[in-house]
Amino acid sequence: MTEIRADWPLTNLGEEFEIQQGKSLSPNSRRGQKPRPFLRTSNVLWGRVDLTTVDQMDFTDEEFSRLSLVDGDLLVCEGGDIGRAAVYRGPSGHYAYQNHLHRLRAKTDQIIPDFVVHWLRAAFTQLGLYEGVGNKTTIPNLSRARLAQLQIPKPDPDEQRQVASILGNVQRAIEVQAAICDKLAALKSATMAKLFREGLRGEPLKQTEIGEIPESWEVVRLGDRCKLKSGGTPSRAVPEYWGGDIPWVKTTEINYREIRDTDEKITQLGLENSSAKVFDKGTVLMAMYGQGVTRGRVALLGIPAATNQACAAFFPDETISPRFLHAYFTHAYERVRELGHGANQRNLSLELLEDVKIPVPKSIDEQEEISHIVADLQRRIELSETKVTVLNRLFCSALHALMTGAIRVKDLNLAEVSHV
Repeated sequence: MTEIRADWPLTNLGEEFEIQQGKSLSPNSRRGQKPRPFLRTSNVLWGRVDLTTVDQMDFTDEEFSRLSLVDGDLLVCEGGDIGRAAVYRGPSGHYAYQNHLHRLRAKTDQIIPDFVVHWLRAAFTQLGLYEGVGNKTTIPNLSRARLAQLQIPKPDPDEQRQVASILGNVQRAIEVQAAICDKLAALKSATMAKLFREGLRGEPLKQTEIGEIPESWEVVRLGDRCKLKSGGTPSRAVPEYWGGDIPWVKTTEINYREIRDTDEKITQLGLENSSAKVFDKGTVLMAMYGQGVTRGRVALLGIPAATNQACAAFFPDETISPRFLHAYFTHAYERVRELGHGANQRNLSLELLEDVKIPVPKSIDEQEEISHIVADLQRRIELSETKVTVLNRLFCSALHALMTGAIRVKDLNLAEVSHV
């Protein structure tokens, strides 16, 4: 074994834990008389058991008694993300588990399951210490026998608890911040639905072909108020067209955020020898093609940039604010995507977009106020996402440092930190 602290003694999982594999899921187990809740590998995330969705199958009383989880049990995935592990924290005797999970129950109080979770994560995802433990001749899996043979470090219990506490605190901070992201996204969605139905002036509503809108608003065909253009791609066969200083946007970079840089850049020669064109800062872009969720997304250019032919650029007249268009099409994402669901039409096109009907306040001031509200919520989401990214990097660095000995817990003045 490499890359671990020399002063940590080694042991095997089988020496420290009683290991039990769960029950196989079969069609017959769905038709039994005693359906009981059980956990799958999908319920076991790194360091956390997710009980949001729990399946059921039949267990006899003996099976459920033998396979029921108790608080503090360690669960390890046999297949899929091999070795992924978490400690079950919850009522005892309430859940069982299927055969793709191993339950590890500590034999003594000298091994701390939460520490083992973090060790397994470091070993499997960072250090590559358990390569080859899966059965590569069939479906990759971590059998009970292989799991029992895995060597793990065994520092004294206090040190195990301290390491687990440090890493657990960072992981909980990540989870809290991720939950904030989800709540902000839900708030943004609900706010947009209200804004584009009721406006900001408390006006009576009127029924239109696209639903209720404030009485003073109007429904307009996008092409009547807005010119649309697309870009182009210089030939990849000509190296001189690429690697210049002109930002070039792809649809994958259109994701509601202001675009301030691009993955690729083209040269002036590439621009002149293609249908690509440079659009001004502030231009609204929409992805017309793209796999998965890409098609229909919008973004604002934060810099002058060219785009490929799959990006539509919007140029509204003086009656419509570009930022209002960006906010509205952020809200209307699902509606716009439906335009590409015809029998032979999976992509959007400039012609399809020109025919889109949109609600527009006659007041530019109201348009700008609405766009500012949406933009502020988007900024808050991006800030929260940045915090999640930073915390994830911190966790990965701390995990590696603590498990390899680059940082020693005894060298950290945890008492002093706790009083800050």
